[in-house]
Amino acid sequence: MIQVTLLGKHGDGLYLNPHQIEYIQCKPDTTIVMLSGKKLVVAETYEEIYERIVSYRKEIGGFKNEE
Repeated sequence: MIQVTLLGKHGDGLYLNPHQIEYIQCKPDTTIVMLSGKKLVVAETYEEIYERIVSYRKEIGGFKNEE
C-alpha cells in the first residue's frame, strides 16, 4: 500500500493499493483515478506517487519478473 494525502479533507491521509490505480492526472492538481472510477485529489506530485509505487513494488518483489 502507498500513503497519499487528500486535498480538501484537512490533510487526511489514506493508503491505496497501487494495483488499483487506473491513471494519474496532473493538471492542475494531482488526481488519482482508480479502476472503480473513484477520483482522489491528492497533495503529492506525480513524481512522489511514482516513487512510492516503485518502492512498494520493490518491497513486495513485484519486479522479479520484470528484470
